[in-house]
Amino acid sequence: MTDAVEMLATLVGFDTTSSKSNLDLIHFISDRLAAAGVDATILPNADGTKANLFATIGPKRQGGVCLSGHTDVVPVAGQPWETDPFLLTDKGDGRLYGRGTCDMKAFPACALALLPEMLEKPLARPIHFAFSYDEEVGCRGAPEMIAEIGESLPKPSVVIIGEPTEMKVVSAHKGMWFFRTTVTGKEAHSSQMQNGVSAVMVASRLVAKLDEMVKARAAAADPDNGFTPPYTTIHVGQINGGTAPNIISRHAEFVCDVRNLPDDFPEDIQQEFVDWYTAEILPEMHAIDPSSGIETVTENVVAGLREDRESEAETFVRQITGDNDTHYVSYGTEAGQFQQAGMAAVVCGPGSILQAHQPNEFIEKSQVAECEAFLRRVIERCRA
Repeated sequence: MTDAVEMLATLVGFDTTSSKSNLDLIHFISDRLAAAGVDATILPNADGTKANLFATIGPKRQGGVCLSGHTDVVPVAGQPWETDPFLLTDKGDGRLYGRGTCDMKAFPACALALLPEMLEKPLARPIHFAFSYDEEVGCRGAPEMIAEIGESLPKPSVVIIGEPTEMKVVSAHKGMWFFRTTVTGKEAHSSQMQNGVSAVMVASRLVAKLDEMVKARAAAADPDNGFTPPYTTIHVGQINGGTAPNIISRHAEFVCDVRNLPDDFPEDIQQEFVDWYTAEILPEMHAIDPSSGIETVTENVVAGLREDRESEAETFVRQITGDNDTHYVSYGTEAGQFQQAGMAAVVCGPGSILQAHQPNEFIEKSQVAECEAFLRRVIERCRA
């Protein structure tokens, strides 16, 4: 078992499901760095239950390369796992199984395993570690750490986010925009619909409108823009409401997930939706009960990553990998947040996104080895 695989086994052993604390893992990393003579900055969240970690190996100055990843994982509840998800399992088929193997503990595992090599000879350029919390629930942790970069923490020139790309260089990804719509109706007996406003029925009309909006975008999409699907998607993943089949419902709500092309403005989609129901739906509701209504609130925003082929990050990582193809992905990462803060960023890490969030999640051993080789080349570049 290589050092990287041993470290991956250790990291997988921490149950860092987003609903739980990641502090045990963060303190493990901090202690390991401290034992090697590297100081880490732990940045706790508001209630102290979770934390980001930032550390610099080499000269304590601006610039250098940041290796970034998130420490949380998605839940395993209800999934048909064949092995213990928090015990790294080698079945002898060239794969390593466990929650987070692919998404995305292999990248920080490789980085931590190579720490002795980073310290073996002096670095001319610093290598930074940036490990965040709550990426899986909307990239909520990284912005707090990014806010400290350039202030109390050194600002890197290149940020490599090690999400699973099969070690290909991803130049752009979609953004995420979540909004919650709440419908307040008027209760009445279901036989007296003329006297009530059904929140559930109104919500269904609103969801149908969102479906129309995404279909219009699909019809107008440029099929050659590099994204799959090649348009901004609009998806309602949760809807709740009603009390009983024979009661006209007073309350209904749903959450909409917009995955926008980097150059689209999801706030315009939300406003288009609000303008439509304000003109088309609310007058009908108010005619029956003026106190009924619809409210839409933005819940989470994650910036997309815009391609910048001339950026230092693109140049640096492409020179190391030799990958000069163009790769876009439709999932979100923290790369756009770093880019918004003025840091050149790309996504490049081991594993396939097809395994992410799945039962029996795995990573190919060859991907771990490829990531190790990649990071060794990063280290050599930082010595030059």
